Amino acid sequence: MARKCMLTGKRPNVGNKVSHSHRKSKKRQYPNLQSKRVWWEQGGRFVRLRVSTRALRTIDKKGLQAFADGAGVDLSKF
Repeated sequence: MARKCMLTGKRPNVGNKVSHSHRKSKKRQYPNLQSKRVWWEQGGRFVRLRVSTRALRTIDKKGLQAFADGAGVDLSKF
Protein backbone atom coordinates (compact mmCIF):
# COMPACT_ATOMS: atom_id res chain seq x y z
CA MET A 1 0.00 0.00 0.00
CA ALA A 2 1.33 3.41 -0.93
CA ARG A 3 2.11 5.90 1.82
CA LYS A 4 -0.55 8.31 0.66
CA CYS A 5 -3.49 9.94 2.41
CA MET A 6 -6.78 8.72 0.91
CA LEU A 7 -8.50 12.09 1.27
CA THR A 8 -5.86 14.81 0.92
CA GLY A 9 -3.39 12.98 -1.32
CA LYS A 10 -0.40 13.84 0.90
CA ARG A 11 2.68 11.86 -0.15
CA PRO A 12 6.27 11.57 1.07
CA ASN A 13 8.54 14.54 0.40
CA VAL A 14 12.19 14.22 -0.65
CA GLY A 15 14.73 16.53 0.94
CA ASN A 16 18.36 16.73 1.90
CA LYS A 17 19.79 15.48 5.17
CA VAL A 18 22.60 17.95 5.98
CA SER A 19 25.40 16.91 8.30
CA HIS A 20 27.46 19.18 10.52
CA SER A 21 30.13 19.34 7.81
CA HIS A 22 27.37 20.31 5.36
CA ARG A 23 27.48 17.09 3.33
CA LYS A 24 24.10 16.31 1.80
CA SER A 25 22.33 13.00 1.34
CA LYS A 26 18.74 12.33 0.33
CA LYS A 27 16.07 11.54 2.89
CA ARG A 28 12.33 11.03 2.76
CA GLN A 29 9.89 12.91 4.97
CA TYR A 30 6.77 10.82 5.44
CA PRO A 31 3.30 12.21 6.21
CA ASN A 32 1.77 11.31 9.57
CA LEU A 33 -0.69 8.65 8.38
CA GLN A 34 -3.08 6.83 10.68
CA SER A 35 -5.41 3.91 9.94
CA LYS A 36 -8.77 4.85 11.41
CA ARG A 37 -12.33 3.61 11.47
CA VAL A 38 -14.49 6.68 10.90
CA TRP A 39 -18.28 6.73 11.25
CA TRP A 40 -19.96 7.52 7.92
CA GLU A 41 -23.35 9.03 8.72
CA GLN A 42 -24.94 8.75 5.26
CA GLY A 43 -23.89 5.12 4.84
CA GLY A 44 -24.79 4.20 8.40
CA ARG A 45 -21.57 2.30 8.97
CA PHE A 46 -17.87 2.64 9.73
CA VAL A 47 -15.34 3.06 6.93
CA ARG A 48 -11.65 2.21 7.35
CA LEU A 49 -9.42 4.96 6.01
CA ARG A 50 -5.68 5.64 5.98
CA VAL A 51 -5.58 9.40 6.45
CA SER A 52 -3.20 12.06 7.68
CA THR A 53 -3.73 13.71 11.04
CA ARG A 54 -4.49 16.99 9.27
CA ALA A 55 -7.31 15.21 7.40
CA LEU A 56 -8.69 13.89 10.71
CA ARG A 57 -8.93 17.44 12.01
CA THR A 58 -10.71 18.55 8.84
CA ILE A 59 -13.15 15.61 9.14
CA ASP A 60 -14.00 16.79 12.66
CA LYS A 61 -14.63 20.30 11.35
CA LYS A 62 -16.44 19.72 8.02
CA GLY A 63 -17.74 16.18 8.31
CA LEU A 64 -16.67 13.05 6.47
CA GLN A 65 -19.15 13.23 3.58
CA ALA A 66 -18.43 16.88 2.74
CA PHE A 67 -14.68 16.31 2.86
CA ALA A 68 -14.91 13.19 0.67
CA ASP A 69 -17.10 14.99 -1.87
CA GLY A 70 -14.57 17.80 -2.11
CA ALA A 71 -11.73 15.31 -2.57
CA GLY A 72 -13.67 13.27 -5.13
CA VAL A 73 -13.60 10.04 -3.08
CA ASP A 74 -16.43 7.48 -3.19
CA LEU A 75 -16.83 6.22 0.39
CA SER A 76 -19.01 3.26 -0.60
CA LYS A 77 -15.86 1.46 -1.86
CA PHE A 78 -14.25 1.39 1.61
